[in-house]
Amino acid sequence: QVQLVESGGGLVQAGGSLRLSCAVSGRLLRLNVMAWYRQAPGKQRELVATISGGSTNYTDSVKDRFTISRDNTKNTAYLQMNSLKPEDTAVYYCNANGRANYFTGYRDYWGQGTQVTVSS
Repeated sequence: QVQLVESGGGLVQAGGSLRLSCAVSGRLLRLNVMAWYRQAPGKQRELVATISGGSTNYTDSVKDRFTISRDNTKNTAYLQMNSLKPEDTAVYYCNANGRANYFTGYRDYWGQGTQVTVSS
């Protein structure tokens, strides 16, 4: 069973930093893309950042402030968040697209989410 577990959320003042972690448990034959999403109250879930191989992408609102990375030896993805703003307040979700084995197609896996609250 593949599970994603996020950690590192919390309360931080504007301008501060947090580092989110996403640990992947279980085994996948192939893990293609990992991503971070976020969802603020009353808002649509928003794609924040993706990493695939050596390529990363970010939504405009977090460019130059957030960095997504991945440690393949630990099966863990990270989201370093700097210069946090109150509008970054949301539940952050880790997402992975992968394939369990050759008998299974690619699918998305989701973590439970971790709360990030940025005070003004």
